[in-house]
Amino acid sequence: MTSAPADTSPSSGQSSPPRIDKRAERVREMFAQIAPRYDLLNHLLSLGIDIQWRRRVVRLLDLQPGLPVLDCCTGTGDLALMMAAAAPEGVSVIGTDFCPQMLEVAQRKCKEVPASRPVEFQLADAQELPFDDATFQAVTVAFGLRNVQDTDQGLREMARVCRPGGQVCVLEFSQPTMPGFRHVYSFYFNKVLPKVGQWLARNEKDAYHYLPASVQQFPSGKELAGRLEAHGLTDVRVIPLTFGVASIYLGRRGG
Repeated sequence: MTSAPADTSPSSGQSSPPRIDKRAERVREMFAQIAPRYDLLNHLLSLGIDIQWRRRVVRLLDLQPGLPVLDCCTGTGDLALMMAAAAPEGVSVIGTDFCPQMLEVAQRKCKEVPASRPVEFQLADAQELPFDDATFQAVTVAFGLRNVQDTDQGLREMARVCRPGGQVCVLEFSQPTMPGFRHVYSFYFNKVLPKVGQWLARNEKDAYHYLPASVQQFPSGKELAGRLEAHGLTDVRVIPLTFGVASIYLGRRGG
């Protein structure tokens, strides 16, 4: 995805980095174009590690029988389907996304799930979730929060629909800090991945150039944990994955 024009007003003698264009219609169109190849590209470009990251999220959730679970920005439904497979009996899982083409892929995958493990996919914007307050025992988002136009509004909605004492979990890319590895990964993530991903995806919105730009401009670590706390979440933990390439942010909604 191409960047929006930079803010050219100087700050301390230097111009600000270009801000990416996260308008809803632009992001929706970008994901619509890559939906057919989304799973293949994710697993290929991450060497399959993204699957292990989602499994770690599922293991961290304390799911109880009879209470529903929500996966926001579910995309093609990988995390929602994993939660359904691992949850106790009677736990219904709902996955929401604002891109119909991504949900079409999720729906096809859903047909492979046993009827005893229900998963429902709904078209919805994470900034305005169509659910009552305190509905879900857990609310998750995997690699989708940074694509929400208003990050705080997305977190506010996730906290709102979570039951008191329930869990809110964010899985997102972050910035590695280990010397040596950080530089090697930065070269791959910023130079190699966009070219290979864009060549394979063949979309008009530069989705795999958008990816590293969106990660660089998105808060991570203590900054993102602080945002969760600002929206009423307590006991927030930050769990780095694969030398900090990604991180899990896990908190509970206060009573």
